[in-house]
Amino acid sequence: MKVNIRQIEGLAFAGRGESRHWVVMDTLAKFGGLEGASKPMELVLMSLAGCTGMDVVSILKKMRVDIDDFEIGVEAEQAEEHPKVFRTIHLEYRIFGDDIDPEKVEKAIALSQEKYCSVSAMLQKTVAISHAYRINPPRDG
Repeated sequence: MKVNIRQIEGLAFAGRGESRHWVVMDTLAKFGGLEGASKPMELVLMSLAGCTGMDVVSILKKMRVDIDDFEIGVEAEQAEEHPKVFRTIHLEYRIFGDDIDPEKVEKAIALSQEKYCSVSAMLQKTVAISHAYRINPPRDG
């Protein structure tokens, strides 16, 4: 896998990988950024949530679990000093639908966290990752 990063202006950068899609990164103005995009560490959390989310939705579909909507909330604690690595990451899986079997949700999350999600497997080597889930009724509208 290869990516290329290009400076836009100041500390704003754009990156493109083999998928040929651009991703923009930036930081706070007080550090020289334009505040026009997500910070790299935010993208790490989005990558984790995206990876495990794709797994969980795919596994639930294979289990014939019909969901109406799905989201993951992520909270992380960073070290106070540089490098400000993540110390803890907590994922909250939010599944929306009727008659969702909690055992299937638990199994799908476990399979993602323990077997399929490469981002999670990589981060778990240095960060304490925890999770919870909530099964919610379908959203109105």
